[in-house]
Amino acid sequence: MAATFFVSPPVLLTGFVLAGTIMAAVHHAEVIAHKVGEPLGTLVLALAVTVLEVGLIVTLMLGSAEGAATLARDTVIAAVMIILNLLVGLCLLIGGLRHREQSFRQTGVSAALATLSALTVLSLVLPNYTISEPGPAYSTSQLAFVATVSLILYVTFVTVQTVRHREYFLRPSSAKTISSQGEAESATDPISSPQALVSAGLLVVSLGSVVLLAKALSGPLDAAFEGAGLPRALVGVTIAALVLAPEGIAATRAALANRLQTSLNLALGSALATIGLTIPAVAVVSIMIDLPIALGLSAKGIVLLLLTLLVTTQSLATGRTTILQGMVHLVIFGVYLFTTIVP
Repeated sequence: MAATFFVSPPVLLTGFVLAGTIMAAVHHAEVIAHKVGEPLGTLVLALAVTVLEVGLIVTLMLGSAEGAATLARDTVIAAVMIILNLLVGLCLLIGGLRHREQSFRQTGVSAALATLSALTVLSLVLPNYTISEPGPAYSTSQLAFVATVSLILYVTFVTVQTVRHREYFLRPSSAKTISSQGEAESATDPISSPQALVSAGLLVVSLGSVVLLAKALSGPLDAAFEGAGLPRALVGVTIAALVLAPEGIAATRAALANRLQTSLNLALGSALATIGLTIPAVAVVSIMIDLPIALGLSAKGIVLLLLTLLVTTQSLATGRTTILQGMVHLVIFGVYLFTTIVP
């Protein structure tokens, strides 16, 4: 007998409200981002998206005992695969279709990819090979250590991005026009300070609303996937896709406008924040309430992750891209999604 995917109208309505709230949160983050300029702007948006993701993960972990141990892992790997394959692939493909070839500053992208490679392997691969705890999990001390070094790596990257080597993350055309004080394009900024402050307040309200709505959806979401006979890992994919959708729209719009540097700043910044902030936050929750979490990927997940990191490094190694790189990334994402549904 075929399983069916069904959710009640009230749950469906809550889902629409949640999606609208997420869109509102990211909109206000974009207003603030536009006010402060690059690369601080993409950092603000990445942090907002990560707060949303952490809130959803922790809420669903607390609301669903079954499957809670692997929810953080499933959501983090889903976010990484969506960002590095689907989002980057779409940006490279549509940008290449419109502009034939696009360019970016390879120094900043290389720094981001080096940091991201270390974070993903330490968080999602190494737990399979430690022996202090059975299974793909860290012991409490190991989890605390990895969470700490992940946070240190992320903070170091943000310092490099925003202070010490800010020029590495600016568009090649705009990097030459930065003043000695590091100001870029502020003269054309139409966002007023009062408007930015209002958006900051509404951003906080939106983020809090997302967590409350996610708590109401945690049970029905699990039941819907179970009733349809779908793998529980798709819950993580759903969370990641829901949170990253508005940011994906912003990145693709930038690629269409021939601002690939902005697209890559958004994509790689979100991937780094997903690992560098989500893992420490989930680790703190796990240690405080003694909730076990399994971070280690399966053999299939490790293969797809390492393939993604290798291809991304090669695709973005020259500072110039075409539609070919975009298509390769989209194919890898298609394989990931298909093998998640049909393991």
